[in-house]
Amino acid sequence: MKKKMRRLIVLILAAMLLTSAAAAAQHSVFVVRHAERADGGAAGMSTSDPDLSDAGKARAQSLAAALKDAGITAIYVTEFKRTQQTAAPLATALGLQVTVVPSKDMAALIEKLKGTAGNALVIGHSNTVPEVIKQLGVADPVKLADTDYDFLFVVTAGSPASLVRLHYR
Repeated sequence: MKKKMRRLIVLILAAMLLTSAAAAAQHSVFVVRHAERADGGAAGMSTSDPDLSDAGKARAQSLAAALKDAGITAIYVTEFKRTQQTAAPLATALGLQVTVVPSKDMAALIEKLKGTAGNALVIGHSNTVPEVIKQLGVADPVKLADTDYDFLFVVTAGSPASLVRLHYR
């Protein structure tokens, strides 16, 4: 009886290890648009590389709070201050260096994401977030308006990739 019990325990532990290894191999990419711009982004009134507004800084702090326990191992931003400032609170909290990828170099970003172990955060723009999600294998198109700052997309690798749409404040 003891041998059967030991064998059962060994089988259960082996199954748990295999299950956790498969889960660990599957990673997620969190994709957000940068937080609110100081210039408001209004046509004719916007600057080429504005800082975040006070509301944007608060949203960046909220993003850090929301993702602090999400297993983020890499953060990717564009060359613009607003994406870098959106990432800064989480990067500081996690002790991570932010990786800058040019906003027009989608191929380089996707390659970096494929080589990332663990979960990643991508902070983009209203016109790049939908393309990142598409390149990660999500078939349903995503659209962002110029006023959308509160979407948090979670893309989980798989065949096909899955997408969860969340809001954060």
